[in-house]
Amino acid sequence: MNILILQHIKIEDPGYIKDLMLDDGLNLTTVELDEGEKIPTDLTRYDGMFCMGGPMDTYMEKEYPWLVEEKKRIKEFVVDLKKPYLGFCLGCQLLGEVVGGKVVKSNPAEIGIMDINFTNNKKEDNLFSKFPNNIKSLQWHSYEVQGIDNNPDITLLASSPVTKFQIFKYQDHAYGIQFHIEIKDSTVNEWGCVPEYKKALEDQLGDGALEKFDQSAKDNMKDMNNYSKILYNNFKKLL
Repeated sequence: MNILILQHIKIEDPGYIKDLMLDDGLNLTTVELDEGEKIPTDLTRYDGMFCMGGPMDTYMEKEYPWLVEEKKRIKEFVVDLKKPYLGFCLGCQLLGEVVGGKVVKSNPAEIGIMDINFTNNKKEDNLFSKFPNNIKSLQWHSYEVQGIDNNPDITLLASSPVTKFQIFKYQDHAYGIQFHIEIKDSTVNEWGCVPEYKKALEDQLGDGALEKFDQSAKDNMKDMNNYSKILYNNFKKLL
C-alpha cells in the first residue's frame, strides 16, 4: 500500500504511527512542503494520505505560498477521489477548511495533556468505536476548526471543553484530529526546540514549562501509543 505524507516541518512526522507503517512494510512517500518539495501530480497512485502539524497557520498563504496548492490537492484527494485521509493538528484544520469550514483562533489556546470527550457518534465509527469515551492526549494548538456544524457530510466524533471539533470526519473516509496521539517519547523535547512552539508553550504555561510538559506526556505515553495502534489498525481497513 502506498501512503502519501504531507509534512510542514521535518520533526513533525506521523511519529509512532509511522513506526507501525514501516513495520508493516507500507510504501511511504513524504513531501516536505516547507523545504520546497512538491506534491506528486498523480494522486491516484496513493491509497491514503497523512497530513501533519506545523508552526504555520492555514491563513498564512503569503508567507507560505505552497499552502494554496496543498489545499487544492487535499480537496482533490478527499472530495474528488474520496480516498482515506488522516489530518493531525494543522492537517485537521486544512481538512476543515477545504470542506467548507473556517479556522479561527482558539480561546484560549490548548497546550498540555488534556481531556478529549467522545460523542455518541463514536459507537458507529470505523476508526474510533473501540476507544474509551474519554481519553487524555497532547494538545499544542492556538487555532481550531469552526463553521461545519450544519454540513451534512460532517460527523462530530469528539470535543474538549475548549474546542468543539477535536475529531470530525468528512463522509466516512477523511478524519481531522486536532490533538496529537501519534507522539513518541522524544516528541515534546523535539517540538520544544521550535521557536513558535516554545513561545506558545511558555505563553500558556510559563517559563520552564517544557520539562513538566515532557514528563506529563511520558506519563501518558503508554495509553497514547495504544490509541495510535487502534487508530492505525482501523485506518488500514479503509485503504
